[in-house]
Amino acid sequence: MHSLELDFDEIFSSVKAEREKLIPILQEIHRRLGYLSENAIIETARYLDISENEVFGVASFYAMFRFTPPGEHTLKMCLGTACHVQGGKRILETVERELDVKPGETTKDENYSLEVIACFGCCSLAPVMVVDNKVYGRLTTEKAKKILGI
Repeated sequence: MHSLELDFDEIFSSVKAEREKLIPILQEIHRRLGYLSENAIIETARYLDISENEVFGVASFYAMFRFTPPGEHTLKMCLGTACHVQGGKRILETVERELDVKPGETTKDENYSLEVIACFGCCSLAPVMVVDNKVYGRLTTEKAKKILGI
């Protein structure tokens, strides 16, 4: 998805060039591209006639926006209370080390994007990891490594 460049004119044509439209524009770009590229920030600033710093400042305030291309797979680690108590932090540290990635980043091979989640609501399965949309529970570091092929 992120290898294609967007047609910004198409996005902007349906929205008035008003500062109040910044977030809806960023949301549409993010929906289509999967992240906010540097070019997206530049083009949005140009269209709305505001500074790139202002666009980035607004976008970086919201956790819903990412600034790096997403990986082929999303990897979400739960660190809610039950998962934390059952060893979730240790599993996260193993995943970070083995994949050489931090939460909010994508692996160098663009295979995984790592996120930390406060709670999935699967506390009876703690600790929990979700790969794409598949839930893996009662994890150990060894099980996590096997699931991820690391």
